[in-house]
Amino acid sequence: MLLKISRLACAAAVVISFLPHHAEAQTVKKRDDFFWLGEINKATAVINTDEGLLDKSLSPLVYKGITQVLADGEKPGGKRPNLVITFEPLLIEAAGPQITLLHAGRSSQDMVFTARSAMLRDEMLNLAEALNKTTATLVKLADKHRATVVPNYTNGVAAQPNSYGHYLLGIASGVERDAQRIREAYARMDRSPMGTTVLNGTSWPLNRKRMAEYLGFSAPVDNAYDAAQISAVDQPVEAGAIVMAIALHAGSFIEDVMTQYAQPRPWILLREGGGNTYVSSAMPQKRNPGLLNSTRSDASTALNLGMGPVLQAHNIPPGMSDAKDIRSNAAMVQAATSVLNNWTRILDNLVIDPNRALEELNNDWTASQELADVLMRKYKLPFRTGHHFASEVVAYAKAKDIKPLVFPYSEAQRIYAETVKGSEYAQALPMSEAEFRSTLDPAAIVNNRQTSGGPQPAEMERMIREATQRVAQQDGWIKARREQISGSLARLDADFEKLGDVR
Repeated sequence: MLLKISRLACAAAVVISFLPHHAEAQTVKKRDDFFWLGEINKATAVINTDEGLLDKSLSPLVYKGITQVLADGEKPGGKRPNLVITFEPLLIEAAGPQITLLHAGRSSQDMVFTARSAMLRDEMLNLAEALNKTTATLVKLADKHRATVVPNYTNGVAAQPNSYGHYLLGIASGVERDAQRIREAYARMDRSPMGTTVLNGTSWPLNRKRMAEYLGFSAPVDNAYDAAQISAVDQPVEAGAIVMAIALHAGSFIEDVMTQYAQPRPWILLREGGGNTYVSSAMPQKRNPGLLNSTRSDASTALNLGMGPVLQAHNIPPGMSDAKDIRSNAAMVQAATSVLNNWTRILDNLVIDPNRALEELNNDWTASQELADVLMRKYKLPFRTGHHFASEVVAYAKAKDIKPLVFPYSEAQRIYAETVKGSEYAQALPMSEAEFRSTLDPAAIVNNRQTSGGPQPAEMERMIREATQRVAQQDGWIKARREQISGSLARLDADFEKLGDVR
C-alpha cells in the first residue's frame, strides 16, 4: 500500500511538472479516458445498429445522448468521468434508461482497459517521437564531430583516443535499441480488448474486429481472458522497462559530461546562459551545469516510476488493478519523454574544444596500446610482450613526468631491449623514431583503425548514413501509426453522424 501511495505521489508530481508541454500536445482534443469512453460508445452504437443488435429506431435517441454527453464534457468545467459507472449516468440523464441497451455484452472491465490501452498507446507514440528527435540530434552531432579526436574513458580512467562522432554513434546505437523496444511493445499494445466483457466473453455476437478497427487498433486481443486480466498488466510493465532503459542511457551520457565539470579546463561543457548553467550564489567562478543536474534527476525519477508497475504486479492474482492505473502509467512514460526533450536540449548546447581534448590525450598515454598492436601486426612480436614493453614505457614516463610527444626514443630502445632480452626476437626496437612517434599520434590511431564499426573515416561515413536512414524510417513509422488512429476515428465519426441523420 505504501508503495502505491509513494508511486502515485511521485507520478502526480511528474504530471504537474510536465503539464505545460503535455497540455500543448493535447490542445486539439484531449484524448483522455472520457474521450475514449465516448469513442467506444459511438463505435458500439454504429456496429450494433448495423448488425441488428440495437434496434434502428433507437438511433436518434442514442445519437442524441452520446452527442450531448460528449459536448457537455468539452465545455469549461464540464463533467469528464473516467469510469463507466460514472459515465453511464450522464447518458441516462441525457437520453433516458433505454440508452443502456448500448451496454449489452459490455463490461467496465473491457471498456476501461480499452481506454487505458488507447491512452498508453498515445503516450508511447509521444515517447517514440521524442526519442527519435534525440537520436537525430545525436547523429547530426556525430556527423559534425566525426574527425574530432577526444579521450574515451573506462573504469573512470582515460583509456583510448576516439572520434567524438564515433562515441555519439555508439550512444545512438543504444537509443536505437530503445526505439526497437517501443516498436515491438507498441505492436503488442495495439490490440483491442473490447467485446471480451469481464474475462470469457458474452452471449451477444459482438463484432470485435470492427470495434478494433474503429478505435484505431490493428486487431483485437485474441484470448478473452488475456484481454483484461493478463495483458492489462503486461503493457505497463513492458512500458516501464522501456522507460528505465531510456533513463539509463540518458543518465550514463549525462554523467560522462558531468565528469568534465570537475576539471579546471574541461574539453566539453554546456553553453552558458539560457537556463543551461547558473552562477553559484557564493562562488563567482562557478558555472553550475543546471540543465545536466535537472535532467539527471528527472532520469532518476523516470527510473523510479518505471520500476513501479512490476513491483505492483508482483505476487497478486490476475485481474487485480494495482498496476493498471493509467495516470501513474502515463506519468511514467511522460517522465521519460521529458528526459529525452531535455537530453536533446543538452546535445544542442554542448561546446566541445577539440584542441583541449587533444591536449588531454597528449598529456596522458591513452595511445600506448597502439605500440603493442603495431609491434604484433608489423613485426610479429607477441602481443603480451609488446604490451609489457608499452607498459614499461608508460611507467618510466610517469615516474619522470614525460609526455608522449617528447618521450626520448633512446629510452624506448633501451626499454625494448630489456623487455625482449634472452628471447628469440630481435633485440633492437624494430620501429624507427618516426614510426614510434606516429604510433603515439591519437588522430592517426583513430584514422588507421581497420575494425568494422570503428571510427575510421570510411566506417564513420557508412554508419552515419545508415543511422540517418533509421531516423527517417522511425519517423515514418510514427506518422503511419498516428495516421492509422486518426483515420480510424475519422471514419467512426462519419459513420456515427449517419445515426443522427435518421428521420
